[in-house]
Amino acid sequence: MTPPKRRRLSDRRLASVVYVARSTIHGRGLFAARSIAADEYIGTFHGPRVSDDGCHVLWVYPDKGAPVGRVGCNLLRFLNHATPYSAAFEGFDLYACRAIQAGEEITIDYAEAE
Repeated sequence: MTPPKRRRLSDRRLASVVYVARSTIHGRGLFAARSIAADEYIGTFHGPRVSDDGCHVLWVYPDKGAPVGRVGCNLLRFLNHATPYSAAFEGFDLYACRAIQAGEEITIDYAEAE
C-alpha cells in the first residue's frame, strides 16, 4: 500500500470521528461526530515536514533531537485553542483528555501542543 492510500484510509476513519464546522472560538473548528471516551485515540496529525512556522503547523519536541514540524493536511488542522482543553497531542497523535460529547468542539492548549 502506498503512503497516499494509507493517508486516505486514515482520513476516512477520522471523518467518522470528527467534522469541521463554524466555531464560536475562531473561524472553523473541529467537532466530535460521536461521543469520544476519555483517553480515546482521535487521530494523527498528517502532513509534510516543514522547517518554518506557519499556519496549521504542529511542532513536536522529542526528548532527543531537533523539533519536528508538520503542516496539517487533514481535519486535525482545524483544532482551536481553549483552556480548559478537551484533547492533547502525544507526538502527532491526538487523544481525548476527558469524555467529549457528540457535537462538542474539540480543543487543545496550543502551549501544550509542542
